Amino acid sequence: MMAGVVQGSDWILLAVAVLLIAVSAGLALAETSLTRTSRVKAMALEDDGRRGSKQLVRLVEDPGAFLNPVLLLVLVCQLVSATLVGILADRWFGGLGVAAAAVFEVVVIFVLAEALPKNWAVQNPERAALAAAPVVTAVVKFPPVRFLSGALIGLADLVVGTRAKGTSVSESELLAMADVAMEDEVIETEERALIHSIIDFGDTIVREVMRPRPDMVTVDEGRTVSEALGSAMSAGYSRLPVHNGNVDDILGVAYAKDLIRAEREGHGEDAVGSYVRLAHFVPETKRVSRLMREMQERKYHLAIVVDEYGGTAGLVTLEDLIEELVGEIVDEYDVEEPPIEHMGEGEVSVSARLAVDELNDALDAELPEGDWDTVGGLLYNLLGRVPVQGESVDVDGVHLVAERVQGNRIGRIRASVRRHSPQPELPLTSDPGA
Repeated sequence: MMAGVVQGSDWILLAVAVLLIAVSAGLALAETSLTRTSRVKAMALEDDGRRGSKQLVRLVEDPGAFLNPVLLLVLVCQLVSATLVGILADRWFGGLGVAAAAVFEVVVIFVLAEALPKNWAVQNPERAALAAAPVVTAVVKFPPVRFLSGALIGLADLVVGTRAKGTSVSESELLAMADVAMEDEVIETEERALIHSIIDFGDTIVREVMRPRPDMVTVDEGRTVSEALGSAMSAGYSRLPVHNGNVDDILGVAYAKDLIRAEREGHGEDAVGSYVRLAHFVPETKRVSRLMREMQERKYHLAIVVDEYGGTAGLVTLEDLIEELVGEIVDEYDVEEPPIEHMGEGEVSVSARLAVDELNDALDAELPEGDWDTVGGLLYNLLGRVPVQGESVDVDGVHLVAERVQGNRIGRIRASVRRHSPQPELPLTSDPGA
């Protein structure tokens, strides 16, 4: 078909089509740069006094408020531009021209209105976001755009249900982000571990971090100040719970500094019960994050942990809570064995009080969870009794050996990975050792 006569209005339509492609490119740049800018980054730019940063902060605080209008305008610009080019191609070249124009428009829109501006925004995120923020703010405030976008989104909500407001990030996503940041050498290994500890901290309860009742060092109220001070010095503690002959009946806490002062003043033979201070009691199911805030606000460092029946389950200190965040704190008086001691490839010696999930992390294993919190509790549960020293069981590819048993208590457990051995179902049988 022969080309039609080019009219003066055709050039106007062509100019409008080109302008719409340019507007679409600018909006695509704005969309990419703003969605890739975090709130923290925007606030940092605002603190630096960068031009356009105030609008940028407001936009990234509510991405949905700008994203829908921008996407609507991008769609309108591209559709109208493609329509105008199709009309002109039909006038000038007929049906074959329309087909060629459609292919040409797809290439132009993809390259000039999508790939090029978005790639530039990715390479220059700060410049693009700061430049786009004032423009997008004006677009969002333009009444026709705001009304039309809101109406269409409302219509979509009727079809698919009300959309969630804002954005949220799950704990697993935060942990994954920390792992990726460490792999990319953005943060150090220690920083990644601290992030993991902080996130896990909110889900940890007191029972998981407390010193259990058998490990408590307590003193009867009838003991003398000198005797109580000797117990405190032998154990290396600055505070001792005081009871009336039954550990389930804690009367208060004796401070070593008070006992030292009393002894120096000649009251070493007085009953320690006369020097107790108020004891704080917390349930074993209390979250450690709440307990730490309470300790900070009420200014105390030790709490007695009680079980659901009101009996003494153990004690917890502020140091125990801090260690959940930063790891073990060892001072010159600590003589305890490390909770995890690596013996070789895939083999560790651990304290029976070690949490099961910590052993899983150390061995990259998947030991089961249940009513127990510790590796010792797991071993007790598997055997159904106190193990004999050297006795072992296999569970989920991990070989557990009661390395040290004192009376009715397990001291340490040796754990090693057996990845290629068949895994028996619980309950498991045991093989007594020497």
